[in-house]
Amino acid sequence: MPGCKVHRWERHRAWARFKRLPSFHGSSPPAPPPLHSPGAGSEPAGAPAHGRSGPFSRPEGVEVPLQGGATLGRSVPDFVSGAGGWRRHSSRSCGERRMGPRRAARPLLPAVLRPPLLLLLLLLPPLSCSGAGVGRPPHLVFLLADDLGWNDVGFHGSSILTPHLDALAAGGVLLDNYYIQPLCTPSRSQLLTGRYQIHTGLQHQIIWPCQPSCVPLDEKLLPQLLKEAGYTTHMVGKWHLGMYRKECLPTRRGFDTYFGYLLGSEDYYSHERCTLIDALNVTRCALDFRDGEEVAAGYKNMYSTNVFTERATALIANHPPEKPLFLYLALQSVHEPLQVPEEYLKPYDFIQDKNRRHYAAMVSLMDEAVGNVTAALKNHGLWDNTIFIFSTDNGGQTLAGGNNWPLRGRKWSLWEGGVRGVGFVVSPLLKQKGVKNRELIHISDWLPTLVKLAGGHTNGTKPLDGFDVWKTISEGSPSPRVELLHNIDPNFVDISPCPGNSVVPAKGDSSFPEYSAFNTSFHAAIRHGNWKLLTGYPGCGHWFPPPSQSSVSEIPSLDPPTKTLWLFDIDQDPEERHDLSREYPHIIKQLLSRLQFYHRHSVPVFYPAQDPRCDPAGTGAWGPWM
Repeated sequence: MPGCKVHRWERHRAWARFKRLPSFHGSSPPAPPPLHSPGAGSEPAGAPAHGRSGPFSRPEGVEVPLQGGATLGRSVPDFVSGAGGWRRHSSRSCGERRMGPRRAARPLLPAVLRPPLLLLLLLLPPLSCSGAGVGRPPHLVFLLADDLGWNDVGFHGSSILTPHLDALAAGGVLLDNYYIQPLCTPSRSQLLTGRYQIHTGLQHQIIWPCQPSCVPLDEKLLPQLLKEAGYTTHMVGKWHLGMYRKECLPTRRGFDTYFGYLLGSEDYYSHERCTLIDALNVTRCALDFRDGEEVAAGYKNMYSTNVFTERATALIANHPPEKPLFLYLALQSVHEPLQVPEEYLKPYDFIQDKNRRHYAAMVSLMDEAVGNVTAALKNHGLWDNTIFIFSTDNGGQTLAGGNNWPLRGRKWSLWEGGVRGVGFVVSPLLKQKGVKNRELIHISDWLPTLVKLAGGHTNGTKPLDGFDVWKTISEGSPSPRVELLHNIDPNFVDISPCPGNSVVPAKGDSSFPEYSAFNTSFHAAIRHGNWKLLTGYPGCGHWFPPPSQSSVSEIPSLDPPTKTLWLFDIDQDPEERHDLSREYPHIIKQLLSRLQFYHRHSVPVFYPAQDPRCDPAGTGAWGPWM
């Protein structure tokens, strides 16, 4: 809706409604959730984030389950289970139309003209069934921010100035029920494989500099699939998916060109990374910057966000508009270290917290970079056929200036503050614009969605956990996804636990021994409809008010340190303040059964020890060593 501002969601007050919320029953696997779950449909972008009129409000045309199996509204869509969980199933093909009012049949043309017309229609090429509904494949630009928190953008009510992001989000589809992973490597791997990290062995932490690990080489990645569909593929920025062998590098995994850094973080100006190599008992600092597969040594004292933006805009300027483009721009911003040119700090003199002040300035510089990239797309004639996606890779790190208020938790945690992501899609090809979409979407959904838009196919991939959600985004259709596995990590260690609350449940211990389906000491979380279950130690569970607006640095949780199971209705309680695990034991049992299903079908964790041969002393640069 033109002129409307996207407001931060309102805190809910209707807790009395929990007693009469419909719930799912039956044997494992669970039946579909109540259809008043988060995200049903879309609203104008200016509408309050969770302002539906009642517990059973629904978008037009979607039914509500009643007691005894009856339904209100149109017929219930079928639900189908698979490796990626439960999904809505529609039998209508892309060429079919919804039926309108019946009319009396009558000839459209005189009979004498119908046979020639029929012959002409048979000779015409078939209509495209691509999600965008355009005559030629769209350009795809995916911009991934690093460590950007929920409360770090203006359109979520932050005091940080993000005018370009705000304008783009207001003119596109704001993803309000969108999930990423709580760490860098897992999010990036699921983006490019379309598969949960439990299926690639990357469910534990990240890939560290000296680990001989990368995304499994038998996984077919998004850029490879897009190349098969005729796309030119470029990557700029942070890789962080492994580099111990040359076969792991971006240019060996489907990208025509690559410009950026291979590890998880580095200095914004020197582009060096310092790492302790345990076996050698030495901390080694070395350059981590590549142009293609060659070390790029000519960028010292140049701020990385500006360098990456310049390369991205140059790629756009030199790209022929008639050739489909895939540009993956993975910015270093706004990951620590907290470094930014001095002039960007001036608007934030009012923020007393030094980390938050520097972080805010970094966000504003990143916002400016986004504006430069979209301006380049417009100036060079690509924008009208471009789908532009903006996403963060995980929640904000409160220890480094980020903020996820009013959500609970932070980066590294399975609380909403760690996994609920800032994201939007903007494009002239969208059928609806200026709306807030509350359908459930996950970062693994981008691979099947973008490949379908490209007119490609996912033949040759392993079974996907992602879904094609283009109609959900563009038209506001119900999401095919009703279940989401956040993660299962039996070996979880929180390297930044809450102060004074670092007790981790012992392996094999369970606070709910009556449920034998899943070991609740495991660090895990699953979402099904409006319900979210967490087990083990999910990570720091405090709430962190914005440092610029509160004298309180954190609001601690009152949970006992040995607690290992929580249940929340995320639709009504997005801040995860009201645990319902004792009130809905049948839902607990169903969701633990689903966790056990995923755990049984997971691959072993692959987390190798450091290899001292990674030492870059001889070359002066981090890179492949095997």
